[in-house]
Amino acid sequence: MKVFAHRGSSGTYPENTMLAFEKAVEEGCDGIELDVQLTKDGQVVVIHDEELERTTGTKGFVRDYTLEELKKFDAGKVKDGAFGFQGIPSFDEYCEFAAKKGIITNIEIKTGVYYYEDIEEKTLEVLKHHHLEEKVLFSSFNHLSILKLKKLAPEIPCGALLGVKGLGNAGYYCEKYNFDFYHPYYNTLTKEAVENCKNHGIGLNVWTVNTTDEFNQLYDWKCDGAITNYPGLCRKWLDVIEQGK
Repeated sequence: MKVFAHRGSSGTYPENTMLAFEKAVEEGCDGIELDVQLTKDGQVVVIHDEELERTTGTKGFVRDYTLEELKKFDAGKVKDGAFGFQGIPSFDEYCEFAAKKGIITNIEIKTGVYYYEDIEEKTLEVLKHHHLEEKVLFSSFNHLSILKLKKLAPEIPCGALLGVKGLGNAGYYCEKYNFDFYHPYYNTLTKEAVENCKNHGIGLNVWTVNTTDEFNQLYDWKCDGAITNYPGLCRKWLDVIEQGK
């Protein structure tokens, strides 16, 4: 079971910042889950919310500002400034880091609230520049985005993200639309859903999983990945389980 750091090591550090990504790697994650959006000048940036206020204290939307303007905002405010100024990373900046570390990146395309023009093509362009095609997978709550990505880059795996209600017969659904993974919210996952996915050859990466009881459940069900805010905790727990075999 792979350990994916949800927005980096976001339980401890400011989410979707280079600090959170660096710490996640230090803590032994297999991969990082992050979110991408587009700036006013069409650059791909790493940030979760369409609005800036929760993480930076700034009014407005990501799409209202250029990359240069966004770089001046402090994403460290989400942790009350405990870690000093933390900039909003460009996706290019992140990819340069990921290419050196050899980690997997689960890229969530944030087109569920606002549909950015050509975000799929622009994201692909950046990751191809860094030769990361074999070290990424895509996911989105907007399944039209991952259908588009399957046409643009069929060799890159994609996961269907589902929210708090989940999806019945998800394995069949993912197989029908050529999605490689099902990405459900932990509280919606059942053994029946796991078996349905396995019967259709669909992998399972589950969010957001933060306790040892939850890790145990995913491990027992042989899920492929745990998307967690505490990658260090998950890695230590997994190492103990594996050593005990």
